[in-house]
Amino acid sequence: MVTFTYGAAMSRIIKGFNKFLAEKGLKSTRQREAVAEVFFSSDGHISAEELYLKVVKEHPSIGLTTVYRTLRLLTEAGLAKQRRFSEQGVFEKEHDGKHHDHLICTRCGKIIEFKEPTIEKMQDDVARRYGFVVTDHKMELYGLCRSCGTA
Repeated sequence: MVTFTYGAAMSRIIKGFNKFLAEKGLKSTRQREAVAEVFFSSDGHISAEELYLKVVKEHPSIGLTTVYRTLRLLTEAGLAKQRRFSEQGVFEKEHDGKHHDHLICTRCGKIIEFKEPTIEKMQDDVARRYGFVVTDHKMELYGLCRSCGTA
């Protein structure tokens, strides 16, 4: 079994997660930390099932239910966000606080993250015009990626 060595950023994330658990009166367990470690070491968007397959390689005693529960807790803690781009939900990291939007291929399922300052400014302008305070938003554009569009 490989032992995970925390980097400074991972250590801060895990400490924040453990603080959240303590505030909720929940225990910080090695299993929850292991799931969080694998989640935050993964790139892009990941389903609970995909995360479970990664976790179980290093921690065979961790079950799918633990992965689901830990993802729910990470979401409650504001460290992860669940997205539903298709029937299967995926999770993404929220620890960096950087907003982005998504392009989703309806054929292959590829997800492309993007940031577009012009769109963000337009949204702010519209909200201001209507006297609306935006607390959160998401933009998801569905279509065909470059590979699928030419196939």
